[in-house]
Amino acid sequence: MTGGSDIIDVALDAGHAGWRLDRALADALPTMSRERLKSLVKSGALDRAGTPVRDPSAKVDGSEQFRLTVPLPTEASAAAQDIPLVIVHEDEHLLVVDKPAGLVVHPAAGNLDGTLVNALLHHCAGRLSGIGGVARPGIVHRIDKDTSGLLVVAKTDVAHEGLARQFQAHTIDRRYLAAVGGRPAKLEGSIDAALARSTHDRKKMAIVEADRGKRAVTHYKVLAVSNAAARIECRLETGRTHQVRVHMSSIGHPLLGDPVYGRAPAQKLRELLNRLEFRRQALHAARIGFVHPVTKDRLSFESAVPQDMQELFRALGV
Repeated sequence: MTGGSDIIDVALDAGHAGWRLDRALADALPTMSRERLKSLVKSGALDRAGTPVRDPSAKVDGSEQFRLTVPLPTEASAAAQDIPLVIVHEDEHLLVVDKPAGLVVHPAAGNLDGTLVNALLHHCAGRLSGIGGVARPGIVHRIDKDTSGLLVVAKTDVAHEGLARQFQAHTIDRRYLAAVGGRPAKLEGSIDAALARSTHDRKKMAIVEADRGKRAVTHYKVLAVSNAAARIECRLETGRTHQVRVHMSSIGHPLLGDPVYGRAPAQKLRELLNRLEFRRQALHAARIGFVHPVTKDRLSFESAVPQDMQELFRALGV
């Protein structure tokens, strides 16, 4: 590691002969995406014997040795912004926020401001746990941008550590409400299927063999059904990225409106979603319960279903 960069030596083998350079690199460096490697090659970050190699489509003979310079990520500190928040609980150690759909939780590439973190820094005057780093102060867990509902935020490191232990022990009570396509055959059930980044699309999660991913468990219960859809409650035993969305899709009942894991719904459902202008996954974090990490009191909070999902439930007859 030197000058803010990681230096990686890459040796191809005979099995790579005839491959495109970017494909061969992705095979040799499985922790990096092909698109990321293609971008690095084009930027001149790859060299062979001191000479830059800039064509990711070039064919390789399988005997090459390269050196790749990967810039280390820089973590930008978030700025306080006066963005309205719905606070359902707050004390000197933590707060529980009811996040609207469309609000990103923390700054990242493509969303450097206007996030929940920016709003929290203003609301709390910067007094948030520092364990998550300068870009994620106070953030113990996340929910997707287009998922609405409750999440708990730590103001102090003591609260952050105590909450993190409960998440790791799977003792946090988290319940989501969702609208899914189709009528589940079972009125309740459990999905125990490990998740990891998809090897085909790094922006997506996928079900994988147990030894390749993190264990993920979702317990679901059907609350109401109509001819083409159902309203369900999902209780998370674990909290993996996109867990509910991937798990429900895996049993043939994807969340309505999900642009990533959904399937093309039946024409009547498609027409209904278009009429309602419903453009997000129908998922709401309706309940969260935990033991206060300092006072040791048992706390539980619920969030009313937002207007867009209420309208969807009514239109579906669930």
